[in-house]
Amino acid sequence: MTVTTGASDAVTDAVVEVAGVVRTFGDVRALDGVDLRVEPGIIYGLLGPNGAGKTTLIRVLATLLRPQAGRVRVAGIDVLADPTAARARIGLAGQFAAVDEFLTGRENVVMVGRLYGLSRRDARRRADEVLERIGLRQDAARQVGTYSGGMRRRLDLAASLVGQPEVMFLDEPTTGIDPRNRLELWRMIEDLVAAGTTVLLTTQYLEEADRLADRIGVIDRGVIVQEGTADALKAAVGGAVLEVVVPPDAHGRARELLAAVTGEEVTERDGGRRLRVAARDGSRTLTEVVRALDDAHIISDDIGLTRPSLDDVFLSVTGQPVGEAGDGDAA
Repeated sequence: MTVTTGASDAVTDAVVEVAGVVRTFGDVRALDGVDLRVEPGIIYGLLGPNGAGKTTLIRVLATLLRPQAGRVRVAGIDVLADPTAARARIGLAGQFAAVDEFLTGRENVVMVGRLYGLSRRDARRRADEVLERIGLRQDAARQVGTYSGGMRRRLDLAASLVGQPEVMFLDEPTTGIDPRNRLELWRMIEDLVAAGTTVLLTTQYLEEADRLADRIGVIDRGVIVQEGTADALKAAVGGAVLEVVVPPDAHGRARELLAAVTGEEVTERDGGRRLRVAARDGSRTLTEVVRALDDAHIISDDIGLTRPSLDDVFLSVTGQPVGEAGDGDAA
């Protein structure tokens, strides 16, 4: 059952509408009755463990997969009844840059423009516009085989923009690129929305979802299990989180102690030095943990209570830390 948190009171027409969508692969139900609404002019972040159904849902929305059941509308068009019309309204950038290494950057974008039905002249004009927009105009004449990974990812995004889509689907667009290029892509995505495009973004980077998404949906085992703004989702976890920083040689003992004292799942950061656990009783839990650490002769480098993060939301909703695989497709 989907839990909606922090829903807007405003009534608007959704740009993306998914109702009861089911998609199976053999005995695996990658999508198990998904319901989703994305309002216009926002970035919607879709989070979920590996295999939760994120990529499968994107493929259904982008007309690349047909579901066995359910309804799908994008930009007011029934995707199942008229996929050709839907494709004219959407852009798609996947986990891997779909570009031709033997063509130049400009030739790649022009080719996609022609596939969208643009005349040769209009395709060239739009290619120059989008290449300028994403900062690749000066490298447009270079063969793509000479591009870095971040440049290829930006070129893939440029190609998906050439048709001026109303809705952009981005499937883990920053996976495998360095932090500087990730920040550049974030700014580009924000610029897209400022220019009127609605973006649905899948990601496993919680910092990315926190920074970009106006609303976030958590998908697990093919179902949207929680949905709302980042702040509302964090507030729904409830209580505080206890964070303890310990030396590497004390990591194992400290983790066992925290689990025993609190009865909660312990998560790790910074290679295991930083341990986090739900503190249901706040300062009382903190006092009990400090006393237990002292009795065990474990000296912490830092200890304190913090607000829940999206990591804590993810663990609370899915029962597993970010990055752990679940059942289902390779989404």
